[in-house]
Amino acid sequence: MLDWLYRYPTLYPGVLLKRYKRFFADVQLADGQIVTAHCPNTGPMTGVSTLGSLVQLSKSDNPQRKLAYTLELIQVQDNEPTWVGVNTALPNRIVKLALAKYLFPELGNYNQIKGEVVYGLDKKSRVDFLLTGSDTERPIYLEVKNTTWAQGTLALFPDTETTRGQKHLRELMALLPLTRSVMLYFINRSDCTEFAPGDTTDPVYGQLLRQAIALGLEVLPCRFDISPEGIRYLGLAKLII
Repeated sequence: MLDWLYRYPTLYPGVLLKRYKRFFADVQLADGQIVTAHCPNTGPMTGVSTLGSLVQLSKSDNPQRKLAYTLELIQVQDNEPTWVGVNTALPNRIVKLALAKYLFPELGNYNQIKGEVVYGLDKKSRVDFLLTGSDTERPIYLEVKNTTWAQGTLALFPDTETTRGQKHLRELMALLPLTRSVMLYFINRSDCTEFAPGDTTDPVYGQLLRQAIALGLEVLPCRFDISPEGIRYLGLAKLII
């Protein structure tokens, strides 16, 4: 049995009625009550926002919050009933926990983990993680991308044009070969066993990713098991370039 990396707080089941203005989702709870939940995902959520889908919400007891509920999971039927994590605030937290447990042997040895480190040609960007240590030959700059779009068992990123994502690839390329640059795709669903760039939505991103790989960018398409109980690491998906 795989260990839990993260355990969800108490979740409340419901059905997705409506998603609007990017940040709002109307959900009918199991008891029939209709609530408006915060949707912590500003993207189009391609393929993972079908109305009528089963969802899971967390609830905050902070009286200062305008919306007590947060949309955490949505169930898709692409291959088999599968929970997909849609809270984009979680992947970086989960990856930090995984890094602390050294769950990615591909990264080798490191003993320092720093988050949100300033880098880039204009020093206006922040890389998600910088891994260093006496045993590391070169510092490791690691960027995390939440991935939920799928076609069959193939996970794809991005699901829309992302100039920000393109910029991250260019900046990681500029660090090579003096550093190790790593792109970690957080596949936020367990039914995908392969990964590829989303060329149909952002062909420039796909071209940049292939160019970066040719220069030495390392790609970790990481599969995660998502359920209302929590999140577990499943290993790497097959990279298709």
